[in-house]
Amino acid sequence: MNPDAERFTSLTLDEVAALPAVVDLMTAARALGIGRTTAYGLARNDDFPCPLLRVGGEYRVPTTGLLRALGVDPSIR
Repeated sequence: MNPDAERFTSLTLDEVAALPAVVDLMTAARALGIGRTTAYGLARNDDFPCPLLRVGGEYRVPTTGLLRALGVDPSIR
């Protein structure tokens, strides 16, 4: 298996439920099944499927918004 392959695979629902309160853009993209280029393009255009925070030069994604975008009730965490 390609060592980089894991970062391009989608996350399972159990893995998403175990995420911390805020994650980086690529972790959110993996959960949503979105590639790197698409994720950054959506973020730059304010079209990412869930709310983003801009911290310095980086994007952060609150996990509750990610769960909602996946159709999962955040209160189950």
